[in-house]
Amino acid sequence: MSTDTPWLDAEQQRIWRAFLGGVTVLMDQLDRDLRTKHGLSMGEYEILVRLSEAPGRSIRMAELAAAVSHSRSRVTHTISRLERAGIVERAQCSEDGRGVSALLTDHGFSVLEEAAHTHVRGVHDYLIENAPTDDFAALGRIMERVIATLNGQRF
Repeated sequence: MSTDTPWLDAEQQRIWRAFLGGVTVLMDQLDRDLRTKHGLSMGEYEILVRLSEAPGRSIRMAELAAAVSHSRSRVTHTISRLERAGIVERAQCSEDGRGVSALLTDHGFSVLEEAAHTHVRGVHDYLIENAPTDDFAALGRIMERVIATLNGQRF
């Protein structure tokens, strides 16, 4: 057995398990709310948000996959479902004509506008209301550092 493993003490273990449980139930509830009220999953909602924020409401499929941290295959399947619903369209990239972009349709933007109210209300009610301002800010700082560390950046 390795002696250099930094085992968690009892308090660290308690906090880690609370974090895992909290993230799981929060994301499950946000997903359930979106599916029940709008027929969208959290993954689909995140894709729509990314498209809505992009210039021309369009992003290359490979860039979209990287932005939402999903495999290209998973994004392709998700875009196919959204395309069948008229929420997105696929088109050749205007820059080089070789790649494929996903484009948020006007109908898709309307769907997103409605779903955003549900999602933001859920984030507010389930997370923000349960976190004092200082604690919420600390959580943000911690997660920014985790993202930066795992993306190879240094502080």
